[in-house]
Amino acid sequence: MSARDRDLWIFGYGSLVWRPDFPFVERKPGWIHGWARRFWQASTDHRGVPEDPGRVVTLVPAPEARCWGMTYRVEPEAAPRVLAGLDHREKGGYRRITTQVMLPAGDSLPEVVMYLATEDNPNYAGPASLDEIAARVRRCRGPSGPNVEYVLRLAEALRALGAEPAEDDHVFELAARVQDG
Repeated sequence: MSARDRDLWIFGYGSLVWRPDFPFVERKPGWIHGWARRFWQASTDHRGVPEDPGRVVTLVPAPEARCWGMTYRVEPEAAPRVLAGLDHREKGGYRRITTQVMLPAGDSLPEVVMYLATEDNPNYAGPASLDEIAARVRRCRGPSGPNVEYVLRLAEALRALGAEPAEDDHVFELAARVQDG
């Protein structure tokens, strides 16, 4: 069976968890090993603007970490169109890679597309204190809406998936600071 005949699986760990914005036939929660979610990516095209970039998530290597997200199955006929749309949506420093996603039932999906922004991209903002990130998030807004919405919706979606607060303390602590501020 060629790649053109197989379903495409996509893993989302940021806004794709709660706003996939593409046609899919099935979705399943799952996680990837060895990555931790961090608000270390600047957003100049969705949750901020070039003169005042917001903050969105990327993943950083963390050998013992588990990052929850959502996988989406896309039919082969729709895959080229979906990938073109995601390539455009994630153009602010993200690149497409393939990973393995573990599923709660104990099985896995071995070839899943994921978008990753590494520190060598021009929009990488890097580490900052949660207070600094929260101040920026409260202030920023972009074409996709307020940066606050992104943080709070992601935290809400992760809770619904059953993500452990200890596994995503960066997200949950930031959400609490954004709400308190």
